[in-house]
Formats: sequence, C-alpha cells, structure tokens
Amino acid sequence: MKTHPRCASCLLSRVQFEAELSTKDLELQKKVVLAGIEVLRKYMVDGAPATHLSTKIHREAYRILGDIDPYSLKKKESNEAARKLMPLAREFVAQKDSFRRAVLVSIIGNSFDFGVLGFDADRATAKSAMQEQITHGLDVDDSDKIKTMLSNVVYLADNCGEIVFDMLLFEQIKKLGGNITLVVRGAPILNDVTMKEALELGIDRMVDRVLTTGSNAIGLCLQEAPPELVEALGNASLIISKGMANYETMSEYDFRPIAYLLRTKCESVAEAMGLEKDMNVARVED
Repeated sequence: MKTHPRCASCLLSRVQFEAELSTKDLELQKKVVLAGIEVLRKYMVDGAPATHLSTKIHREAYRILGDIDPYSLKKKESNEAARKLMPLAREFVAQKDSFRRAVLVSIIGNSFDFGVLGFDADRATAKSAMQEQITHGLDVDDSDKIKTMLSNVVYLADNCGEIVFDMLLFEQIKKLGGNITLVVRGAPILNDVTMKEALELGIDRMVDRVLTTGSNAIGLCLQEAPPELVEALGNASLIISKGMANYETMSEYDFRPIAYLLRTKCESVAEAMGLEKDMNVARVED
C-alpha cells in the first residue's frame, strides 16, 4: 500500500502519543514531533510504501527519546485487558462453526487497540463493544476457503491484546491438522508483539515454531528479514496477515496465497482494499 496524504496527521498523532508515554519533558516531546515533521517533509513522496515512512518516523522518535520500548507498560495492559474478555470470546467460539467464529474473534481483537486508546476491559462497555462486533459479524468472509489451506500456515502477528484472541484461532488451526509458524516483530515497535510477549503468554507452546521479522520495522521489511522467514513465506500453504500494518507491507510483495484478517480502521487501508471503513475482513488473495 502506498502513502496517502492523510497518513501525515495519523503518524504525527502516534508519535506524540508515544512521546507522552516515554517522558513528561515537554521540550523533548516537542523535539520528537518536530523531528516527525521533518521525516514527513523528507520522505513523504508519491509512490512510497506507507510502512517505509512509518518505520522511519517511529525509529527517529525512539532515537530522540532514548527509549527502545515506549509501549512496554501499555503492552502488558493490553494483554491483561484481552484476557478479561477471553471467557466471552471462548464461549462464542465453542458454540458452533468454531473456525469461522475464531476468525471473527481474531479480527475483533484487531478492532480494539487494547491499552492504547484508553480501552478498559473492566467496564461494561468493553463487553458490549465486543458483543456488538460479534453481532456485526464478517463483512468479507473467505473463512471457508481459508479452512482448506491450513497445512503449513505462516501467521504474521500484529498487536498485543489482539494476540490473546489469536490464540483461539491457533487452537482451531491445530485441531484441523495445520502447522503454524508464528512471526512476531524482531524488536519493539509500537504495541506490536515481540518474542518477549510471545514467550510470556506461552504462545510458543501453542504453535510449531516462532520466528521474528528480524527488526523493528513496521510490518515486514524483507531486506531486514532473516533467511528462514523468507523461506517460510515462500513455502507456506497460506500466509495469514493480521492487521493493517502487515497489510500495508504484504500488499507490496508477491507472496501468495495470503489471507488478510483485519478491521478497516483506517480510511486509506479501506480504499486500498476497495472496501469501506470499519469492516471486518477475512479476505484470501491467491
């Protein structure tokens, strides 16, 4: 996916947010925002992949802050918030049509930026928001097709919080005889899952192996990816790409077949996919 002019305000908003997470020093926060503006001025060019720009702006913010993981506490809060909603999610998946329901729950996890935008799983509104998404269902539903392609899955993880709900989908894939290679970020970036969180949650015991992207690039940067990951992507019966950042990256590459599981929270992503904003999407491209 290519950069859109509206990406600028979104990226600066996120940079400001992570600066506030990292420091109370207003001058340092200002320095981070001004550096972000300079990155936009220099690298926001027509035809540039969106994740190239976002990776540059966040790496520069982290460098100035001197903080390799501003979201550290938020990631823990995200996973705890998701855990509190797991009984509701597990009950829903267990009732019937479990694979399709696990796909939906995984996407619902993507619709909540747990712990980042003030999400509080202790409030009744959290459960009602999840129930509302369950009732809404899938707007694009290729889950039956996905179900036939699970022999050797490469699963590109996205955020903390969301990854807790992904576990229900891992369980369904394993029940259907699938092999899972889980891919997490190689180093902290935003609230994305790294090897540290995967091990803390015990996800390594639910899948066949865990690889990393090799760096803290937004999504996946092939130039920074380890050879075993590139090989795994080439040999996969299906790549499952969770979330918008992974879509922004993987849509630039030719790996197929690929299933995009996401909520179109961003107008630019929705437009790139030929869809509308706020849709629950399970789309296979082969």
